[in-house]
Amino acid sequence: MDNSTSIEQGILNFVKRANWILLACLTVGGVTLDTGFAAGIACGGLLVTINFHLLARTVRNAFVPCRVVSKNAVLVKYYIRFAISGVILFILIAGRFVDPFGLIVGLSVVVASIFLATLLAVKKLIVKEAV
Repeated sequence: MDNSTSIEQGILNFVKRANWILLACLTVGGVTLDTGFAAGIACGGLLVTINFHLLARTVRNAFVPCRVVSKNAVLVKYYIRFAISGVILFILIAGRFVDPFGLIVGLSVVVASIFLATLLAVKKLIVKEAV
């Protein structure tokens, strides 16, 4: 495994851990505001985090050398996940099970994790160049 692969794997592992930590912190913080808001954060965060893990697994399996996976199979899995997510979001919002703003916050968990990982990677590069 070369150095760039280990860096990429480290970033991916950080994002996976940060997703769950952010989701837990935001949900606990949301409970102090409103239970519907916290439920929205929890549902949105779970949905996006599970989708992120499934996407990572699909992409990882697509690049296994001994298996040949067509790009169409990867795309079909992606669109099936996308459609299921859309149906779940529709049910949650239309049924008024969760607060829509909490849902938006929850759906932003992966974006926030990726942003944090990017900031830490840039910080490491700057510190490395300064030394």
